[in-house]
Amino acid sequence: MTTPAHPQAEVFFDGDCPLCVREIQMIRAMDRKGRIQFTDIAAADFRASDYGKTQEEFMARIQGRGAQGEWLEGVEVFRRLYTAVGLGPLVMLTRLPGLSQLLDVGYVWFAKNRLRLTGRCDSEDLCQPPETS
Repeated sequence: MTTPAHPQAEVFFDGDCPLCVREIQMIRAMDRKGRIQFTDIAAADFRASDYGKTQEEFMARIQGRGAQGEWLEGVEVFRRLYTAVGLGPLVMLTRLPGLSQLLDVGYVWFAKNRLRLTGRCDSEDLCQPPETS
């Protein structure tokens, strides 16, 4: 896989999460101009410390970086990805008052329950990603 010379966005995704991988595959297929850099945090050679973060931070919620290197997380990552593949009008709708807050709350719930929802934990303790501020 090639890395875009100047990506509009970079997404750090959990390649062991079936739901996450489906979303990334869809976005990758739409990224015909190679504007997004995809980084799998479940890959054997991924080192969170190379990015000044912990693996727990990457696992707690989706992380991304914008074109200027600024860190993003949660719904804002998806907004940047969809904008990069030409879905700007859809992204504008996600910024509407009410809908924006609903999406943020929904994503936080998903992120906290992702391991359980995808069948990737053996006990309640293992299902809880670490809290981040």
